[in-house]
Amino acid sequence: MQSDPKVDLCFQVMGKTIPVDHGFALHGAVSDVLPDFHEDQTVGLKLIRGRYIGDGMLDISPNSELILRLAVGRIPQYIQLAGKQLKILGHNLTVGVPKTRALIPDVALYSHLVTTRNGDSQERFEKEIAKQMGNLNIQANLSVGKRKTFRVHGKQVVGLPPYKSFFGKGRCIQPFPQRPFDGLYAIIGRQPGKNLK
Repeated sequence: MQSDPKVDLCFQVMGKTIPVDHGFALHGAVSDVLPDFHEDQTVGLKLIRGRYIGDGMLDISPNSELILRLAVGRIPQYIQLAGKQLKILGHNLTVGVPKTRALIPDVALYSHLVTTRNGDSQERFEKEIAKQMGNLNIQANLSVGKRKTFRVHGKQVVGLPPYKSFFGKGRCIQPFPQRPFDGLYAIIGRQPGKNLK
């Protein structure tokens, strides 16, 4: 039986500002409106993009979106976010009417920041990624940048950006597997790569 295809469900958001590091709070705010989302590992959530205005804050623009990646059959459940108010670390957002965006398989994937349980050094990180991709029988050329840190619930988390994987001509995978690799987490979202060398 073929699985339900996935799409991006993109809601325009309206508001003034939100913190740059808002992922955990955004997840919680969506879970407050749709409690089942909290444990739903089949739905992906991207961070909201905006213009950086300093002091760790983003300006919400007319192009800012709340994006959920989910199976087409789940749209009726999650479309209920439309018209709701979200409180993100003291900043209010109104969720607008959504549109859907199709996913296109690509030979390259990219993430702004990835972390693993063994990601405290670049060497250990690369070994862990190679091991996990080997377990999934995925062959790719990988490239990572210098490590970065950020805070979640008061704890310092280490990650490495960017994470690029080139699968070669004629070999592509579906973007965004249903679940992340075991122990591998794309903190700021994985998306099909564009113009990756």
